[in-house]
Amino acid sequence: MFRSRRSLSVRQLWKRRCTPSSRGQGEGAPCIPEDLHNALRPAVHQLFKKLKDEQLWKLSEAVESHGRWDCGCILLPWEIRSGKLSPQVLVCRLYRWPDLRYPSELKSLSHCQNFWKRSAEGASVCCNPYHFSRLATPEVITSPVYKRREAAWPDPSKVPLTEEESIRYNARGLYDTTLSRGSIQNGHWCKLAYWEHRTRVGSLYSVTEPSVHIFYDLPKASGFCLGFLGSEPRNEIVRRTRKKIGQGVVLSHEQGEVWVYNCSEHPIFINSHTLAFATTRGQAVHKLPPGFSIKVFDGEKAAELSERSKLADGPCDLHSVRISFAKGWGACYSRQFITSCPCWLEILLSTTK
Repeated sequence: MFRSRRSLSVRQLWKRRCTPSSRGQGEGAPCIPEDLHNALRPAVHQLFKKLKDEQLWKLSEAVESHGRWDCGCILLPWEIRSGKLSPQVLVCRLYRWPDLRYPSELKSLSHCQNFWKRSAEGASVCCNPYHFSRLATPEVITSPVYKRREAAWPDPSKVPLTEEESIRYNARGLYDTTLSRGSIQNGHWCKLAYWEHRTRVGSLYSVTEPSVHIFYDLPKASGFCLGFLGSEPRNEIVRRTRKKIGQGVVLSHEQGEVWVYNCSEHPIFINSHTLAFATTRGQAVHKLPPGFSIKVFDGEKAAELSERSKLADGPCDLHSVRISFAKGWGACYSRQFITSCPCWLEILLSTTK
């Protein structure tokens, strides 16, 4: 029997519901119960009826690709609701986070048309589930205090160092992983450095746009592609970890704040002084699950911290953020320092913007 393109699209969308994840907290965990899934059916089909054929196929492509390519916004009038749930909550609950309850748990991504709009200003709402991230309260893993960092770096009296490594020892003999702040020029809100263990791979990547995508291999994407950076020979651990970067992360600069969205299939681990609790000594390492976002830099908090003398022992740069892909470090791991992580990113924020 002949079926219309629209009916096929609706059937496909309904079948592609959220599936359980083996990676714990994050997208698809916990699995949506069958009875709850069936309870959503009337609201879902009511929403599908309000979408045009082109919008249905956009939604189908977004769900099928899991956000690997951007299919554009799927806009509906702001006042439209499907039952008790707003459209964005309904689609995100069905395809990404079954335990999602409120719109306040979501954050629009920078490539969505509604990103810069307040809800009162918007005449429409986007129903693309991959135009949203979920706000996180990440797990914190405390690392050793900064004084112990010097053991992780080579002794300059015993190991020949490159010119770049030599200039990065400060007057106290401690190795500071932050590159020279003088390299941040006007017009760049940050520069990115990619590391494999203790080796920086490739050149610094300057960021002038409000947001940047850092990824390993992603079709139809632009930004900082780590897959193009060469470093030979690589050990097996580095090669395996690089492949786990996948869709990577998105950084966005928003009015003195910097947000990180984890769009990979694995957790990332973050160290930022403006993320640390006031009582935290040493480094606080935050675990961010897939699909979640968090504010990794707060300009106001950085200014407040710079006026205090209660920072961790040793050199400290409030305008530097470090992210390790897939592998954590700290007290709970065999890797005590980020330089033991196979693949990690250093974000050097400009102090002039």
